[in-house]
Amino acid sequence: APAGRVPEKDRVIPVVICSSEERVGATMATINSIYSNTHASVFFYIVTLRDAVKLTRRYIIKTKLKKIQYNILEFNPMVLQGKVKPDSSRPDLLHPLNFVRFYLPQLDINHNRVIYLDDDVIVQGDIEDLFNTPLKPGHAAAFSTDCDLPSTHEMVRSIGMQTTYMGFLDYRKQEIKDLGIHPRDCSFNPGVFVADLVEWKKQKITKQLEKWMEENFRENIYSSAMAGGVATPPMLIVFHNKYTTLDSLWNVRHLGWSPNVHYSDSLLQEAHLLHWNGPFKPWNYPAVHLDLWEKWFIPDPSRKFSLERPESDS
Repeated sequence: APAGRVPEKDRVIPVVICSSEERVGATMATINSIYSNTHASVFFYIVTLRDAVKLTRRYIIKTKLKKIQYNILEFNPMVLQGKVKPDSSRPDLLHPLNFVRFYLPQLDINHNRVIYLDDDVIVQGDIEDLFNTPLKPGHAAAFSTDCDLPSTHEMVRSIGMQTTYMGFLDYRKQEIKDLGIHPRDCSFNPGVFVADLVEWKKQKITKQLEKWMEENFRENIYSSAMAGGVATPPMLIVFHNKYTTLDSLWNVRHLGWSPNVHYSDSLLQEAHLLHWNGPFKPWNYPAVHLDLWEKWFIPDPSRKFSLERPESDS
């Protein structure tokens, strides 16, 4: 790489995404959708664990993705010791890579602003538009609020999705009461966000997130069953009333919460980003709107990652 940093005015769009061994094909579908839908210069920071570094690199260099600009970063799960408890209800939610979003400034990233994306999203819009989201002064991130999705209200009601802080925090605990956060305040989704890393460091966001992880480790102030995982509640606490709101079309979500509830074709076409958050992922079966995800899927050259489909033997 050339010496010195690439000036941000040169319009490099840095995207941080994780790649776990068991979901590497999902990550590559996300990357493919981003790369295929923009003329901007995108640089992918692909964060993984040691066991998946070779698999991730092979997936890129042996497919059409060999043209992307990227760096593979190895995440050290030791930073989570004493902060995350084992949980059997949905062990996938406790995967170390779920917590990478807490540690963005500690990653080897040479940019002041980045986009963070979960691996269960497909980008249909131009990623540069998301990157250009103006953040309000003093805000370290922009998220999509759960009350700002009028087009998904029907789905939210039908599947009982949580859209307020009451669904994520245990308001019986004094530590939660002391926060002074109203239980009916709107939650937000931390699977898609734009982050200002300068402001993040200035406010010591990572330290604040770790404090709440440690608090939960000791006191169980939010359960993974109630909160749909333990990565969301610390973000909700630390960023309460301190985030810019993303355009709701940049996180049309809940596609993974039910194998039976479908969105309208008009909304799916209008969406800049589709998000299969929830247990029913589009690389598994059953799931909804599989065609919109499979359009971007690239088969694994090493054949370790395969789709679950009713007609396949796997």
